[in-house]
Amino acid sequence: MADMLSTGVSGLLASQIGLSTVSHNVANVNTDGYSRQVVSFGARLPEGQAGYYIGTGVNTVAVQRAYSEFLNSSLWSASSGQGRASTMASLTSQLNNQLAGSSNLQTSLDSFYGAVQDMANAPSDAASRQVLLARAGGLATTFRALSGQFSQLSGQIQQQIRDTVDAINVDTQSIAKLNEKIRSFSSTEGMPPADLLDQRDALVKKLAGEVGISVVPQNDNTISVFAGNGQALVTGTEAHALGTAANVYDATRVEVVGAGSGNVISGRIGGGALGALLDFRSNVLDPAQIQLGRAAQAMASAFNAQHAQGVDLHGDVGGQFFAAAGPTVQGASTNTGSGTVAASITDIGALPAKEYVLSFDGTAWSMRDISGNAVALGGSGTSADPFTAAGLSLVVGGGASAGDSFRMQPSRDAAASFAVTVDQPDRIAAAAPFVVAAGAGNTGSATARASIADGSDPALFNASSIVFSSATSYSIDGGPAQTFTAGQPIVHNGWSMQLDGAPQAGDSFSLKANSNAQGDNANALMLGKVANLGVLDGGVTSTGRAYSQLVGQVGSAGALAKDELTTQTAVYNQAMGAQQSVSGVNLDEEAANLVRYQQAYQASAQVISTANSIFNALLGAVRS
Repeated sequence: MADMLSTGVSGLLASQIGLSTVSHNVANVNTDGYSRQVVSFGARLPEGQAGYYIGTGVNTVAVQRAYSEFLNSSLWSASSGQGRASTMASLTSQLNNQLAGSSNLQTSLDSFYGAVQDMANAPSDAASRQVLLARAGGLATTFRALSGQFSQLSGQIQQQIRDTVDAINVDTQSIAKLNEKIRSFSSTEGMPPADLLDQRDALVKKLAGEVGISVVPQNDNTISVFAGNGQALVTGTEAHALGTAANVYDATRVEVVGAGSGNVISGRIGGGALGALLDFRSNVLDPAQIQLGRAAQAMASAFNAQHAQGVDLHGDVGGQFFAAAGPTVQGASTNTGSGTVAASITDIGALPAKEYVLSFDGTAWSMRDISGNAVALGGSGTSADPFTAAGLSLVVGGGASAGDSFRMQPSRDAAASFAVTVDQPDRIAAAAPFVVAAGAGNTGSATARASIADGSDPALFNASSIVFSSATSYSIDGGPAQTFTAGQPIVHNGWSMQLDGAPQAGDSFSLKANSNAQGDNANALMLGKVANLGVLDGGVTSTGRAYSQLVGQVGSAGALAKDELTTQTAVYNQAMGAQQSVSGVNLDEEAANLVRYQQAYQASAQVISTANSIFNALLGAVRS
């Protein structure tokens, strides 16, 4: 009867463990990352009798979590994808809202050119000129406001990168500490507690949402965690922190580095919120800032060039109307020499939406774009013979050392500095500078038009007479004969005269200063045409078109991010559903297990009671 009692006690204890496990499952039904725990039982070895065996009860073999390594890995991967997609969608939405908000550049451009047209209709009207200056000021404010919003978003991203790196470091330290506890339990108990494993998996899932990772299980039940580029984050019980450092060219720009090595790994991180922040900054925000700057430079360049072809109400040549910053050159913080680089734009039509690095190897200079593609350099880099490339002129000076480098940002700061330099309505150059007239007796088909070639020439407005002695020879103001080549301008005293058609011997043309600057609108009409004038990309992209391209590229990035978020959310929900189907707590199932273990407990108690009754009966029989 003692064996029967022992058997009943083993069943009672097993059922009690089952009830405790079910209770634990029910209590943690809402605990994030908790895996349902399952009790495993095994029969005790039987006792041999004469020709047969008698069972001796049950042992509790293990309390394990319901777990699938494959499903958990899939969930971590999905968490990384969703974290990246969610962050990217949020950032692109914010940028799109900035472009579509009250600082809409296209609206300001339309208002400005509308004011130009109004002034062309009434060039002597002071009110229309004042409105034009006001609209110009509004356009400049819009450029600066958009640039300021982009800069503010950039600053926000720098802080988010720091915060995300800090969160990653906290999580990796916690994972390393859990690894230590799990290894300790494994060495002393043979198996780690399921709850510690769940806590570690929950942290890994959270970490995956912050940065793309790969997880490698170890034989001692610990795990090693690596960032997507192979950067170790956790190895055994040791956490390897990430850090942030200033960009080698721009101290305001944050880069992600290995805290131990100091090596920059920004370009090699993918997945998670951190990957999205770095990707958005490099592939969406930076190009947007560059494109906005190009639009500002195109506006200033084209409008200034045409404004310089007219004269104001005082008869003076039109000066600069808009100002926009040129290229910014940043020396690397690692430079050891005293070298300098001065950059300017010589051909805005050849200036692409790129940034460059100029490097010195101790003997020669070379240039690459930010993507690492080589860019051919012309010239020798001196002030007399500058380097030329991508629409830029570069003059190097000082004493550069081997390994020194400079980053050039041709357009990034242009919008932030965009301003109106004309401050008086009467200084707007709406009139043509010259009056050109063909001789009354001309027999050729040539017609003439004149423009300003050098506005600083003191003889610019001196009257001149051009007389052709033949179809290929002319003289100016009775001077020596000069050769005329069809298609080539006649240049003299700072003006340039272009002939269309063929002149004949005896033809003449006169040029004099425009004396009707008050009422003439010839240059104002040309200023209005600047709205559709191709400036960028080889002379095919206008300012408005450049802005439309900016809106299009940001809008496209936003649409892609939105679609990606929809896709990644579906993938995550599917992965979560699959993982929970194995590891999640089902209250209906636990209720059934509760009844089952309760009944087993009661039955085992009845076995003990029966064993006790039989034992008492035997004792009574012996006493009698």
